[in-house]
Amino acid sequence: MRDYEMMIILDPNVDERNIVTYVDKLLQVIPNEGGSLEKVDIWGKRRLAYDIKKNSEGIYVVVNMKATSEIAKELDRQLGLNEDVLRTKLLRVEA
Repeated sequence: MRDYEMMIILDPNVDERNIVTYVDKLLQVIPNEGGSLEKVDIWGKRRLAYDIKKNSEGIYVVVNMKATSEIAKELDRQLGLNEDVLRTKLLRVEA
């Protein structure tokens, strides 16, 4: 297992009151496949540097996890298919 960090930018129209359960549902692939979520940090709504899909704001979520490269790629693929996800960035954390 390797350490990964992923930043997810969600559509600002996602209901912020239920954002914790929504993010948990998005990240279920990690524990289901044998990885572990170390930390999920929801930054909230922030202004984007440039418009993405006609949105000037987005809800930022930073996820620290331990997973294999296959699990991390699968999560990135599934998030890319979700219409509420504007952008993702997956990085492998070096020790």
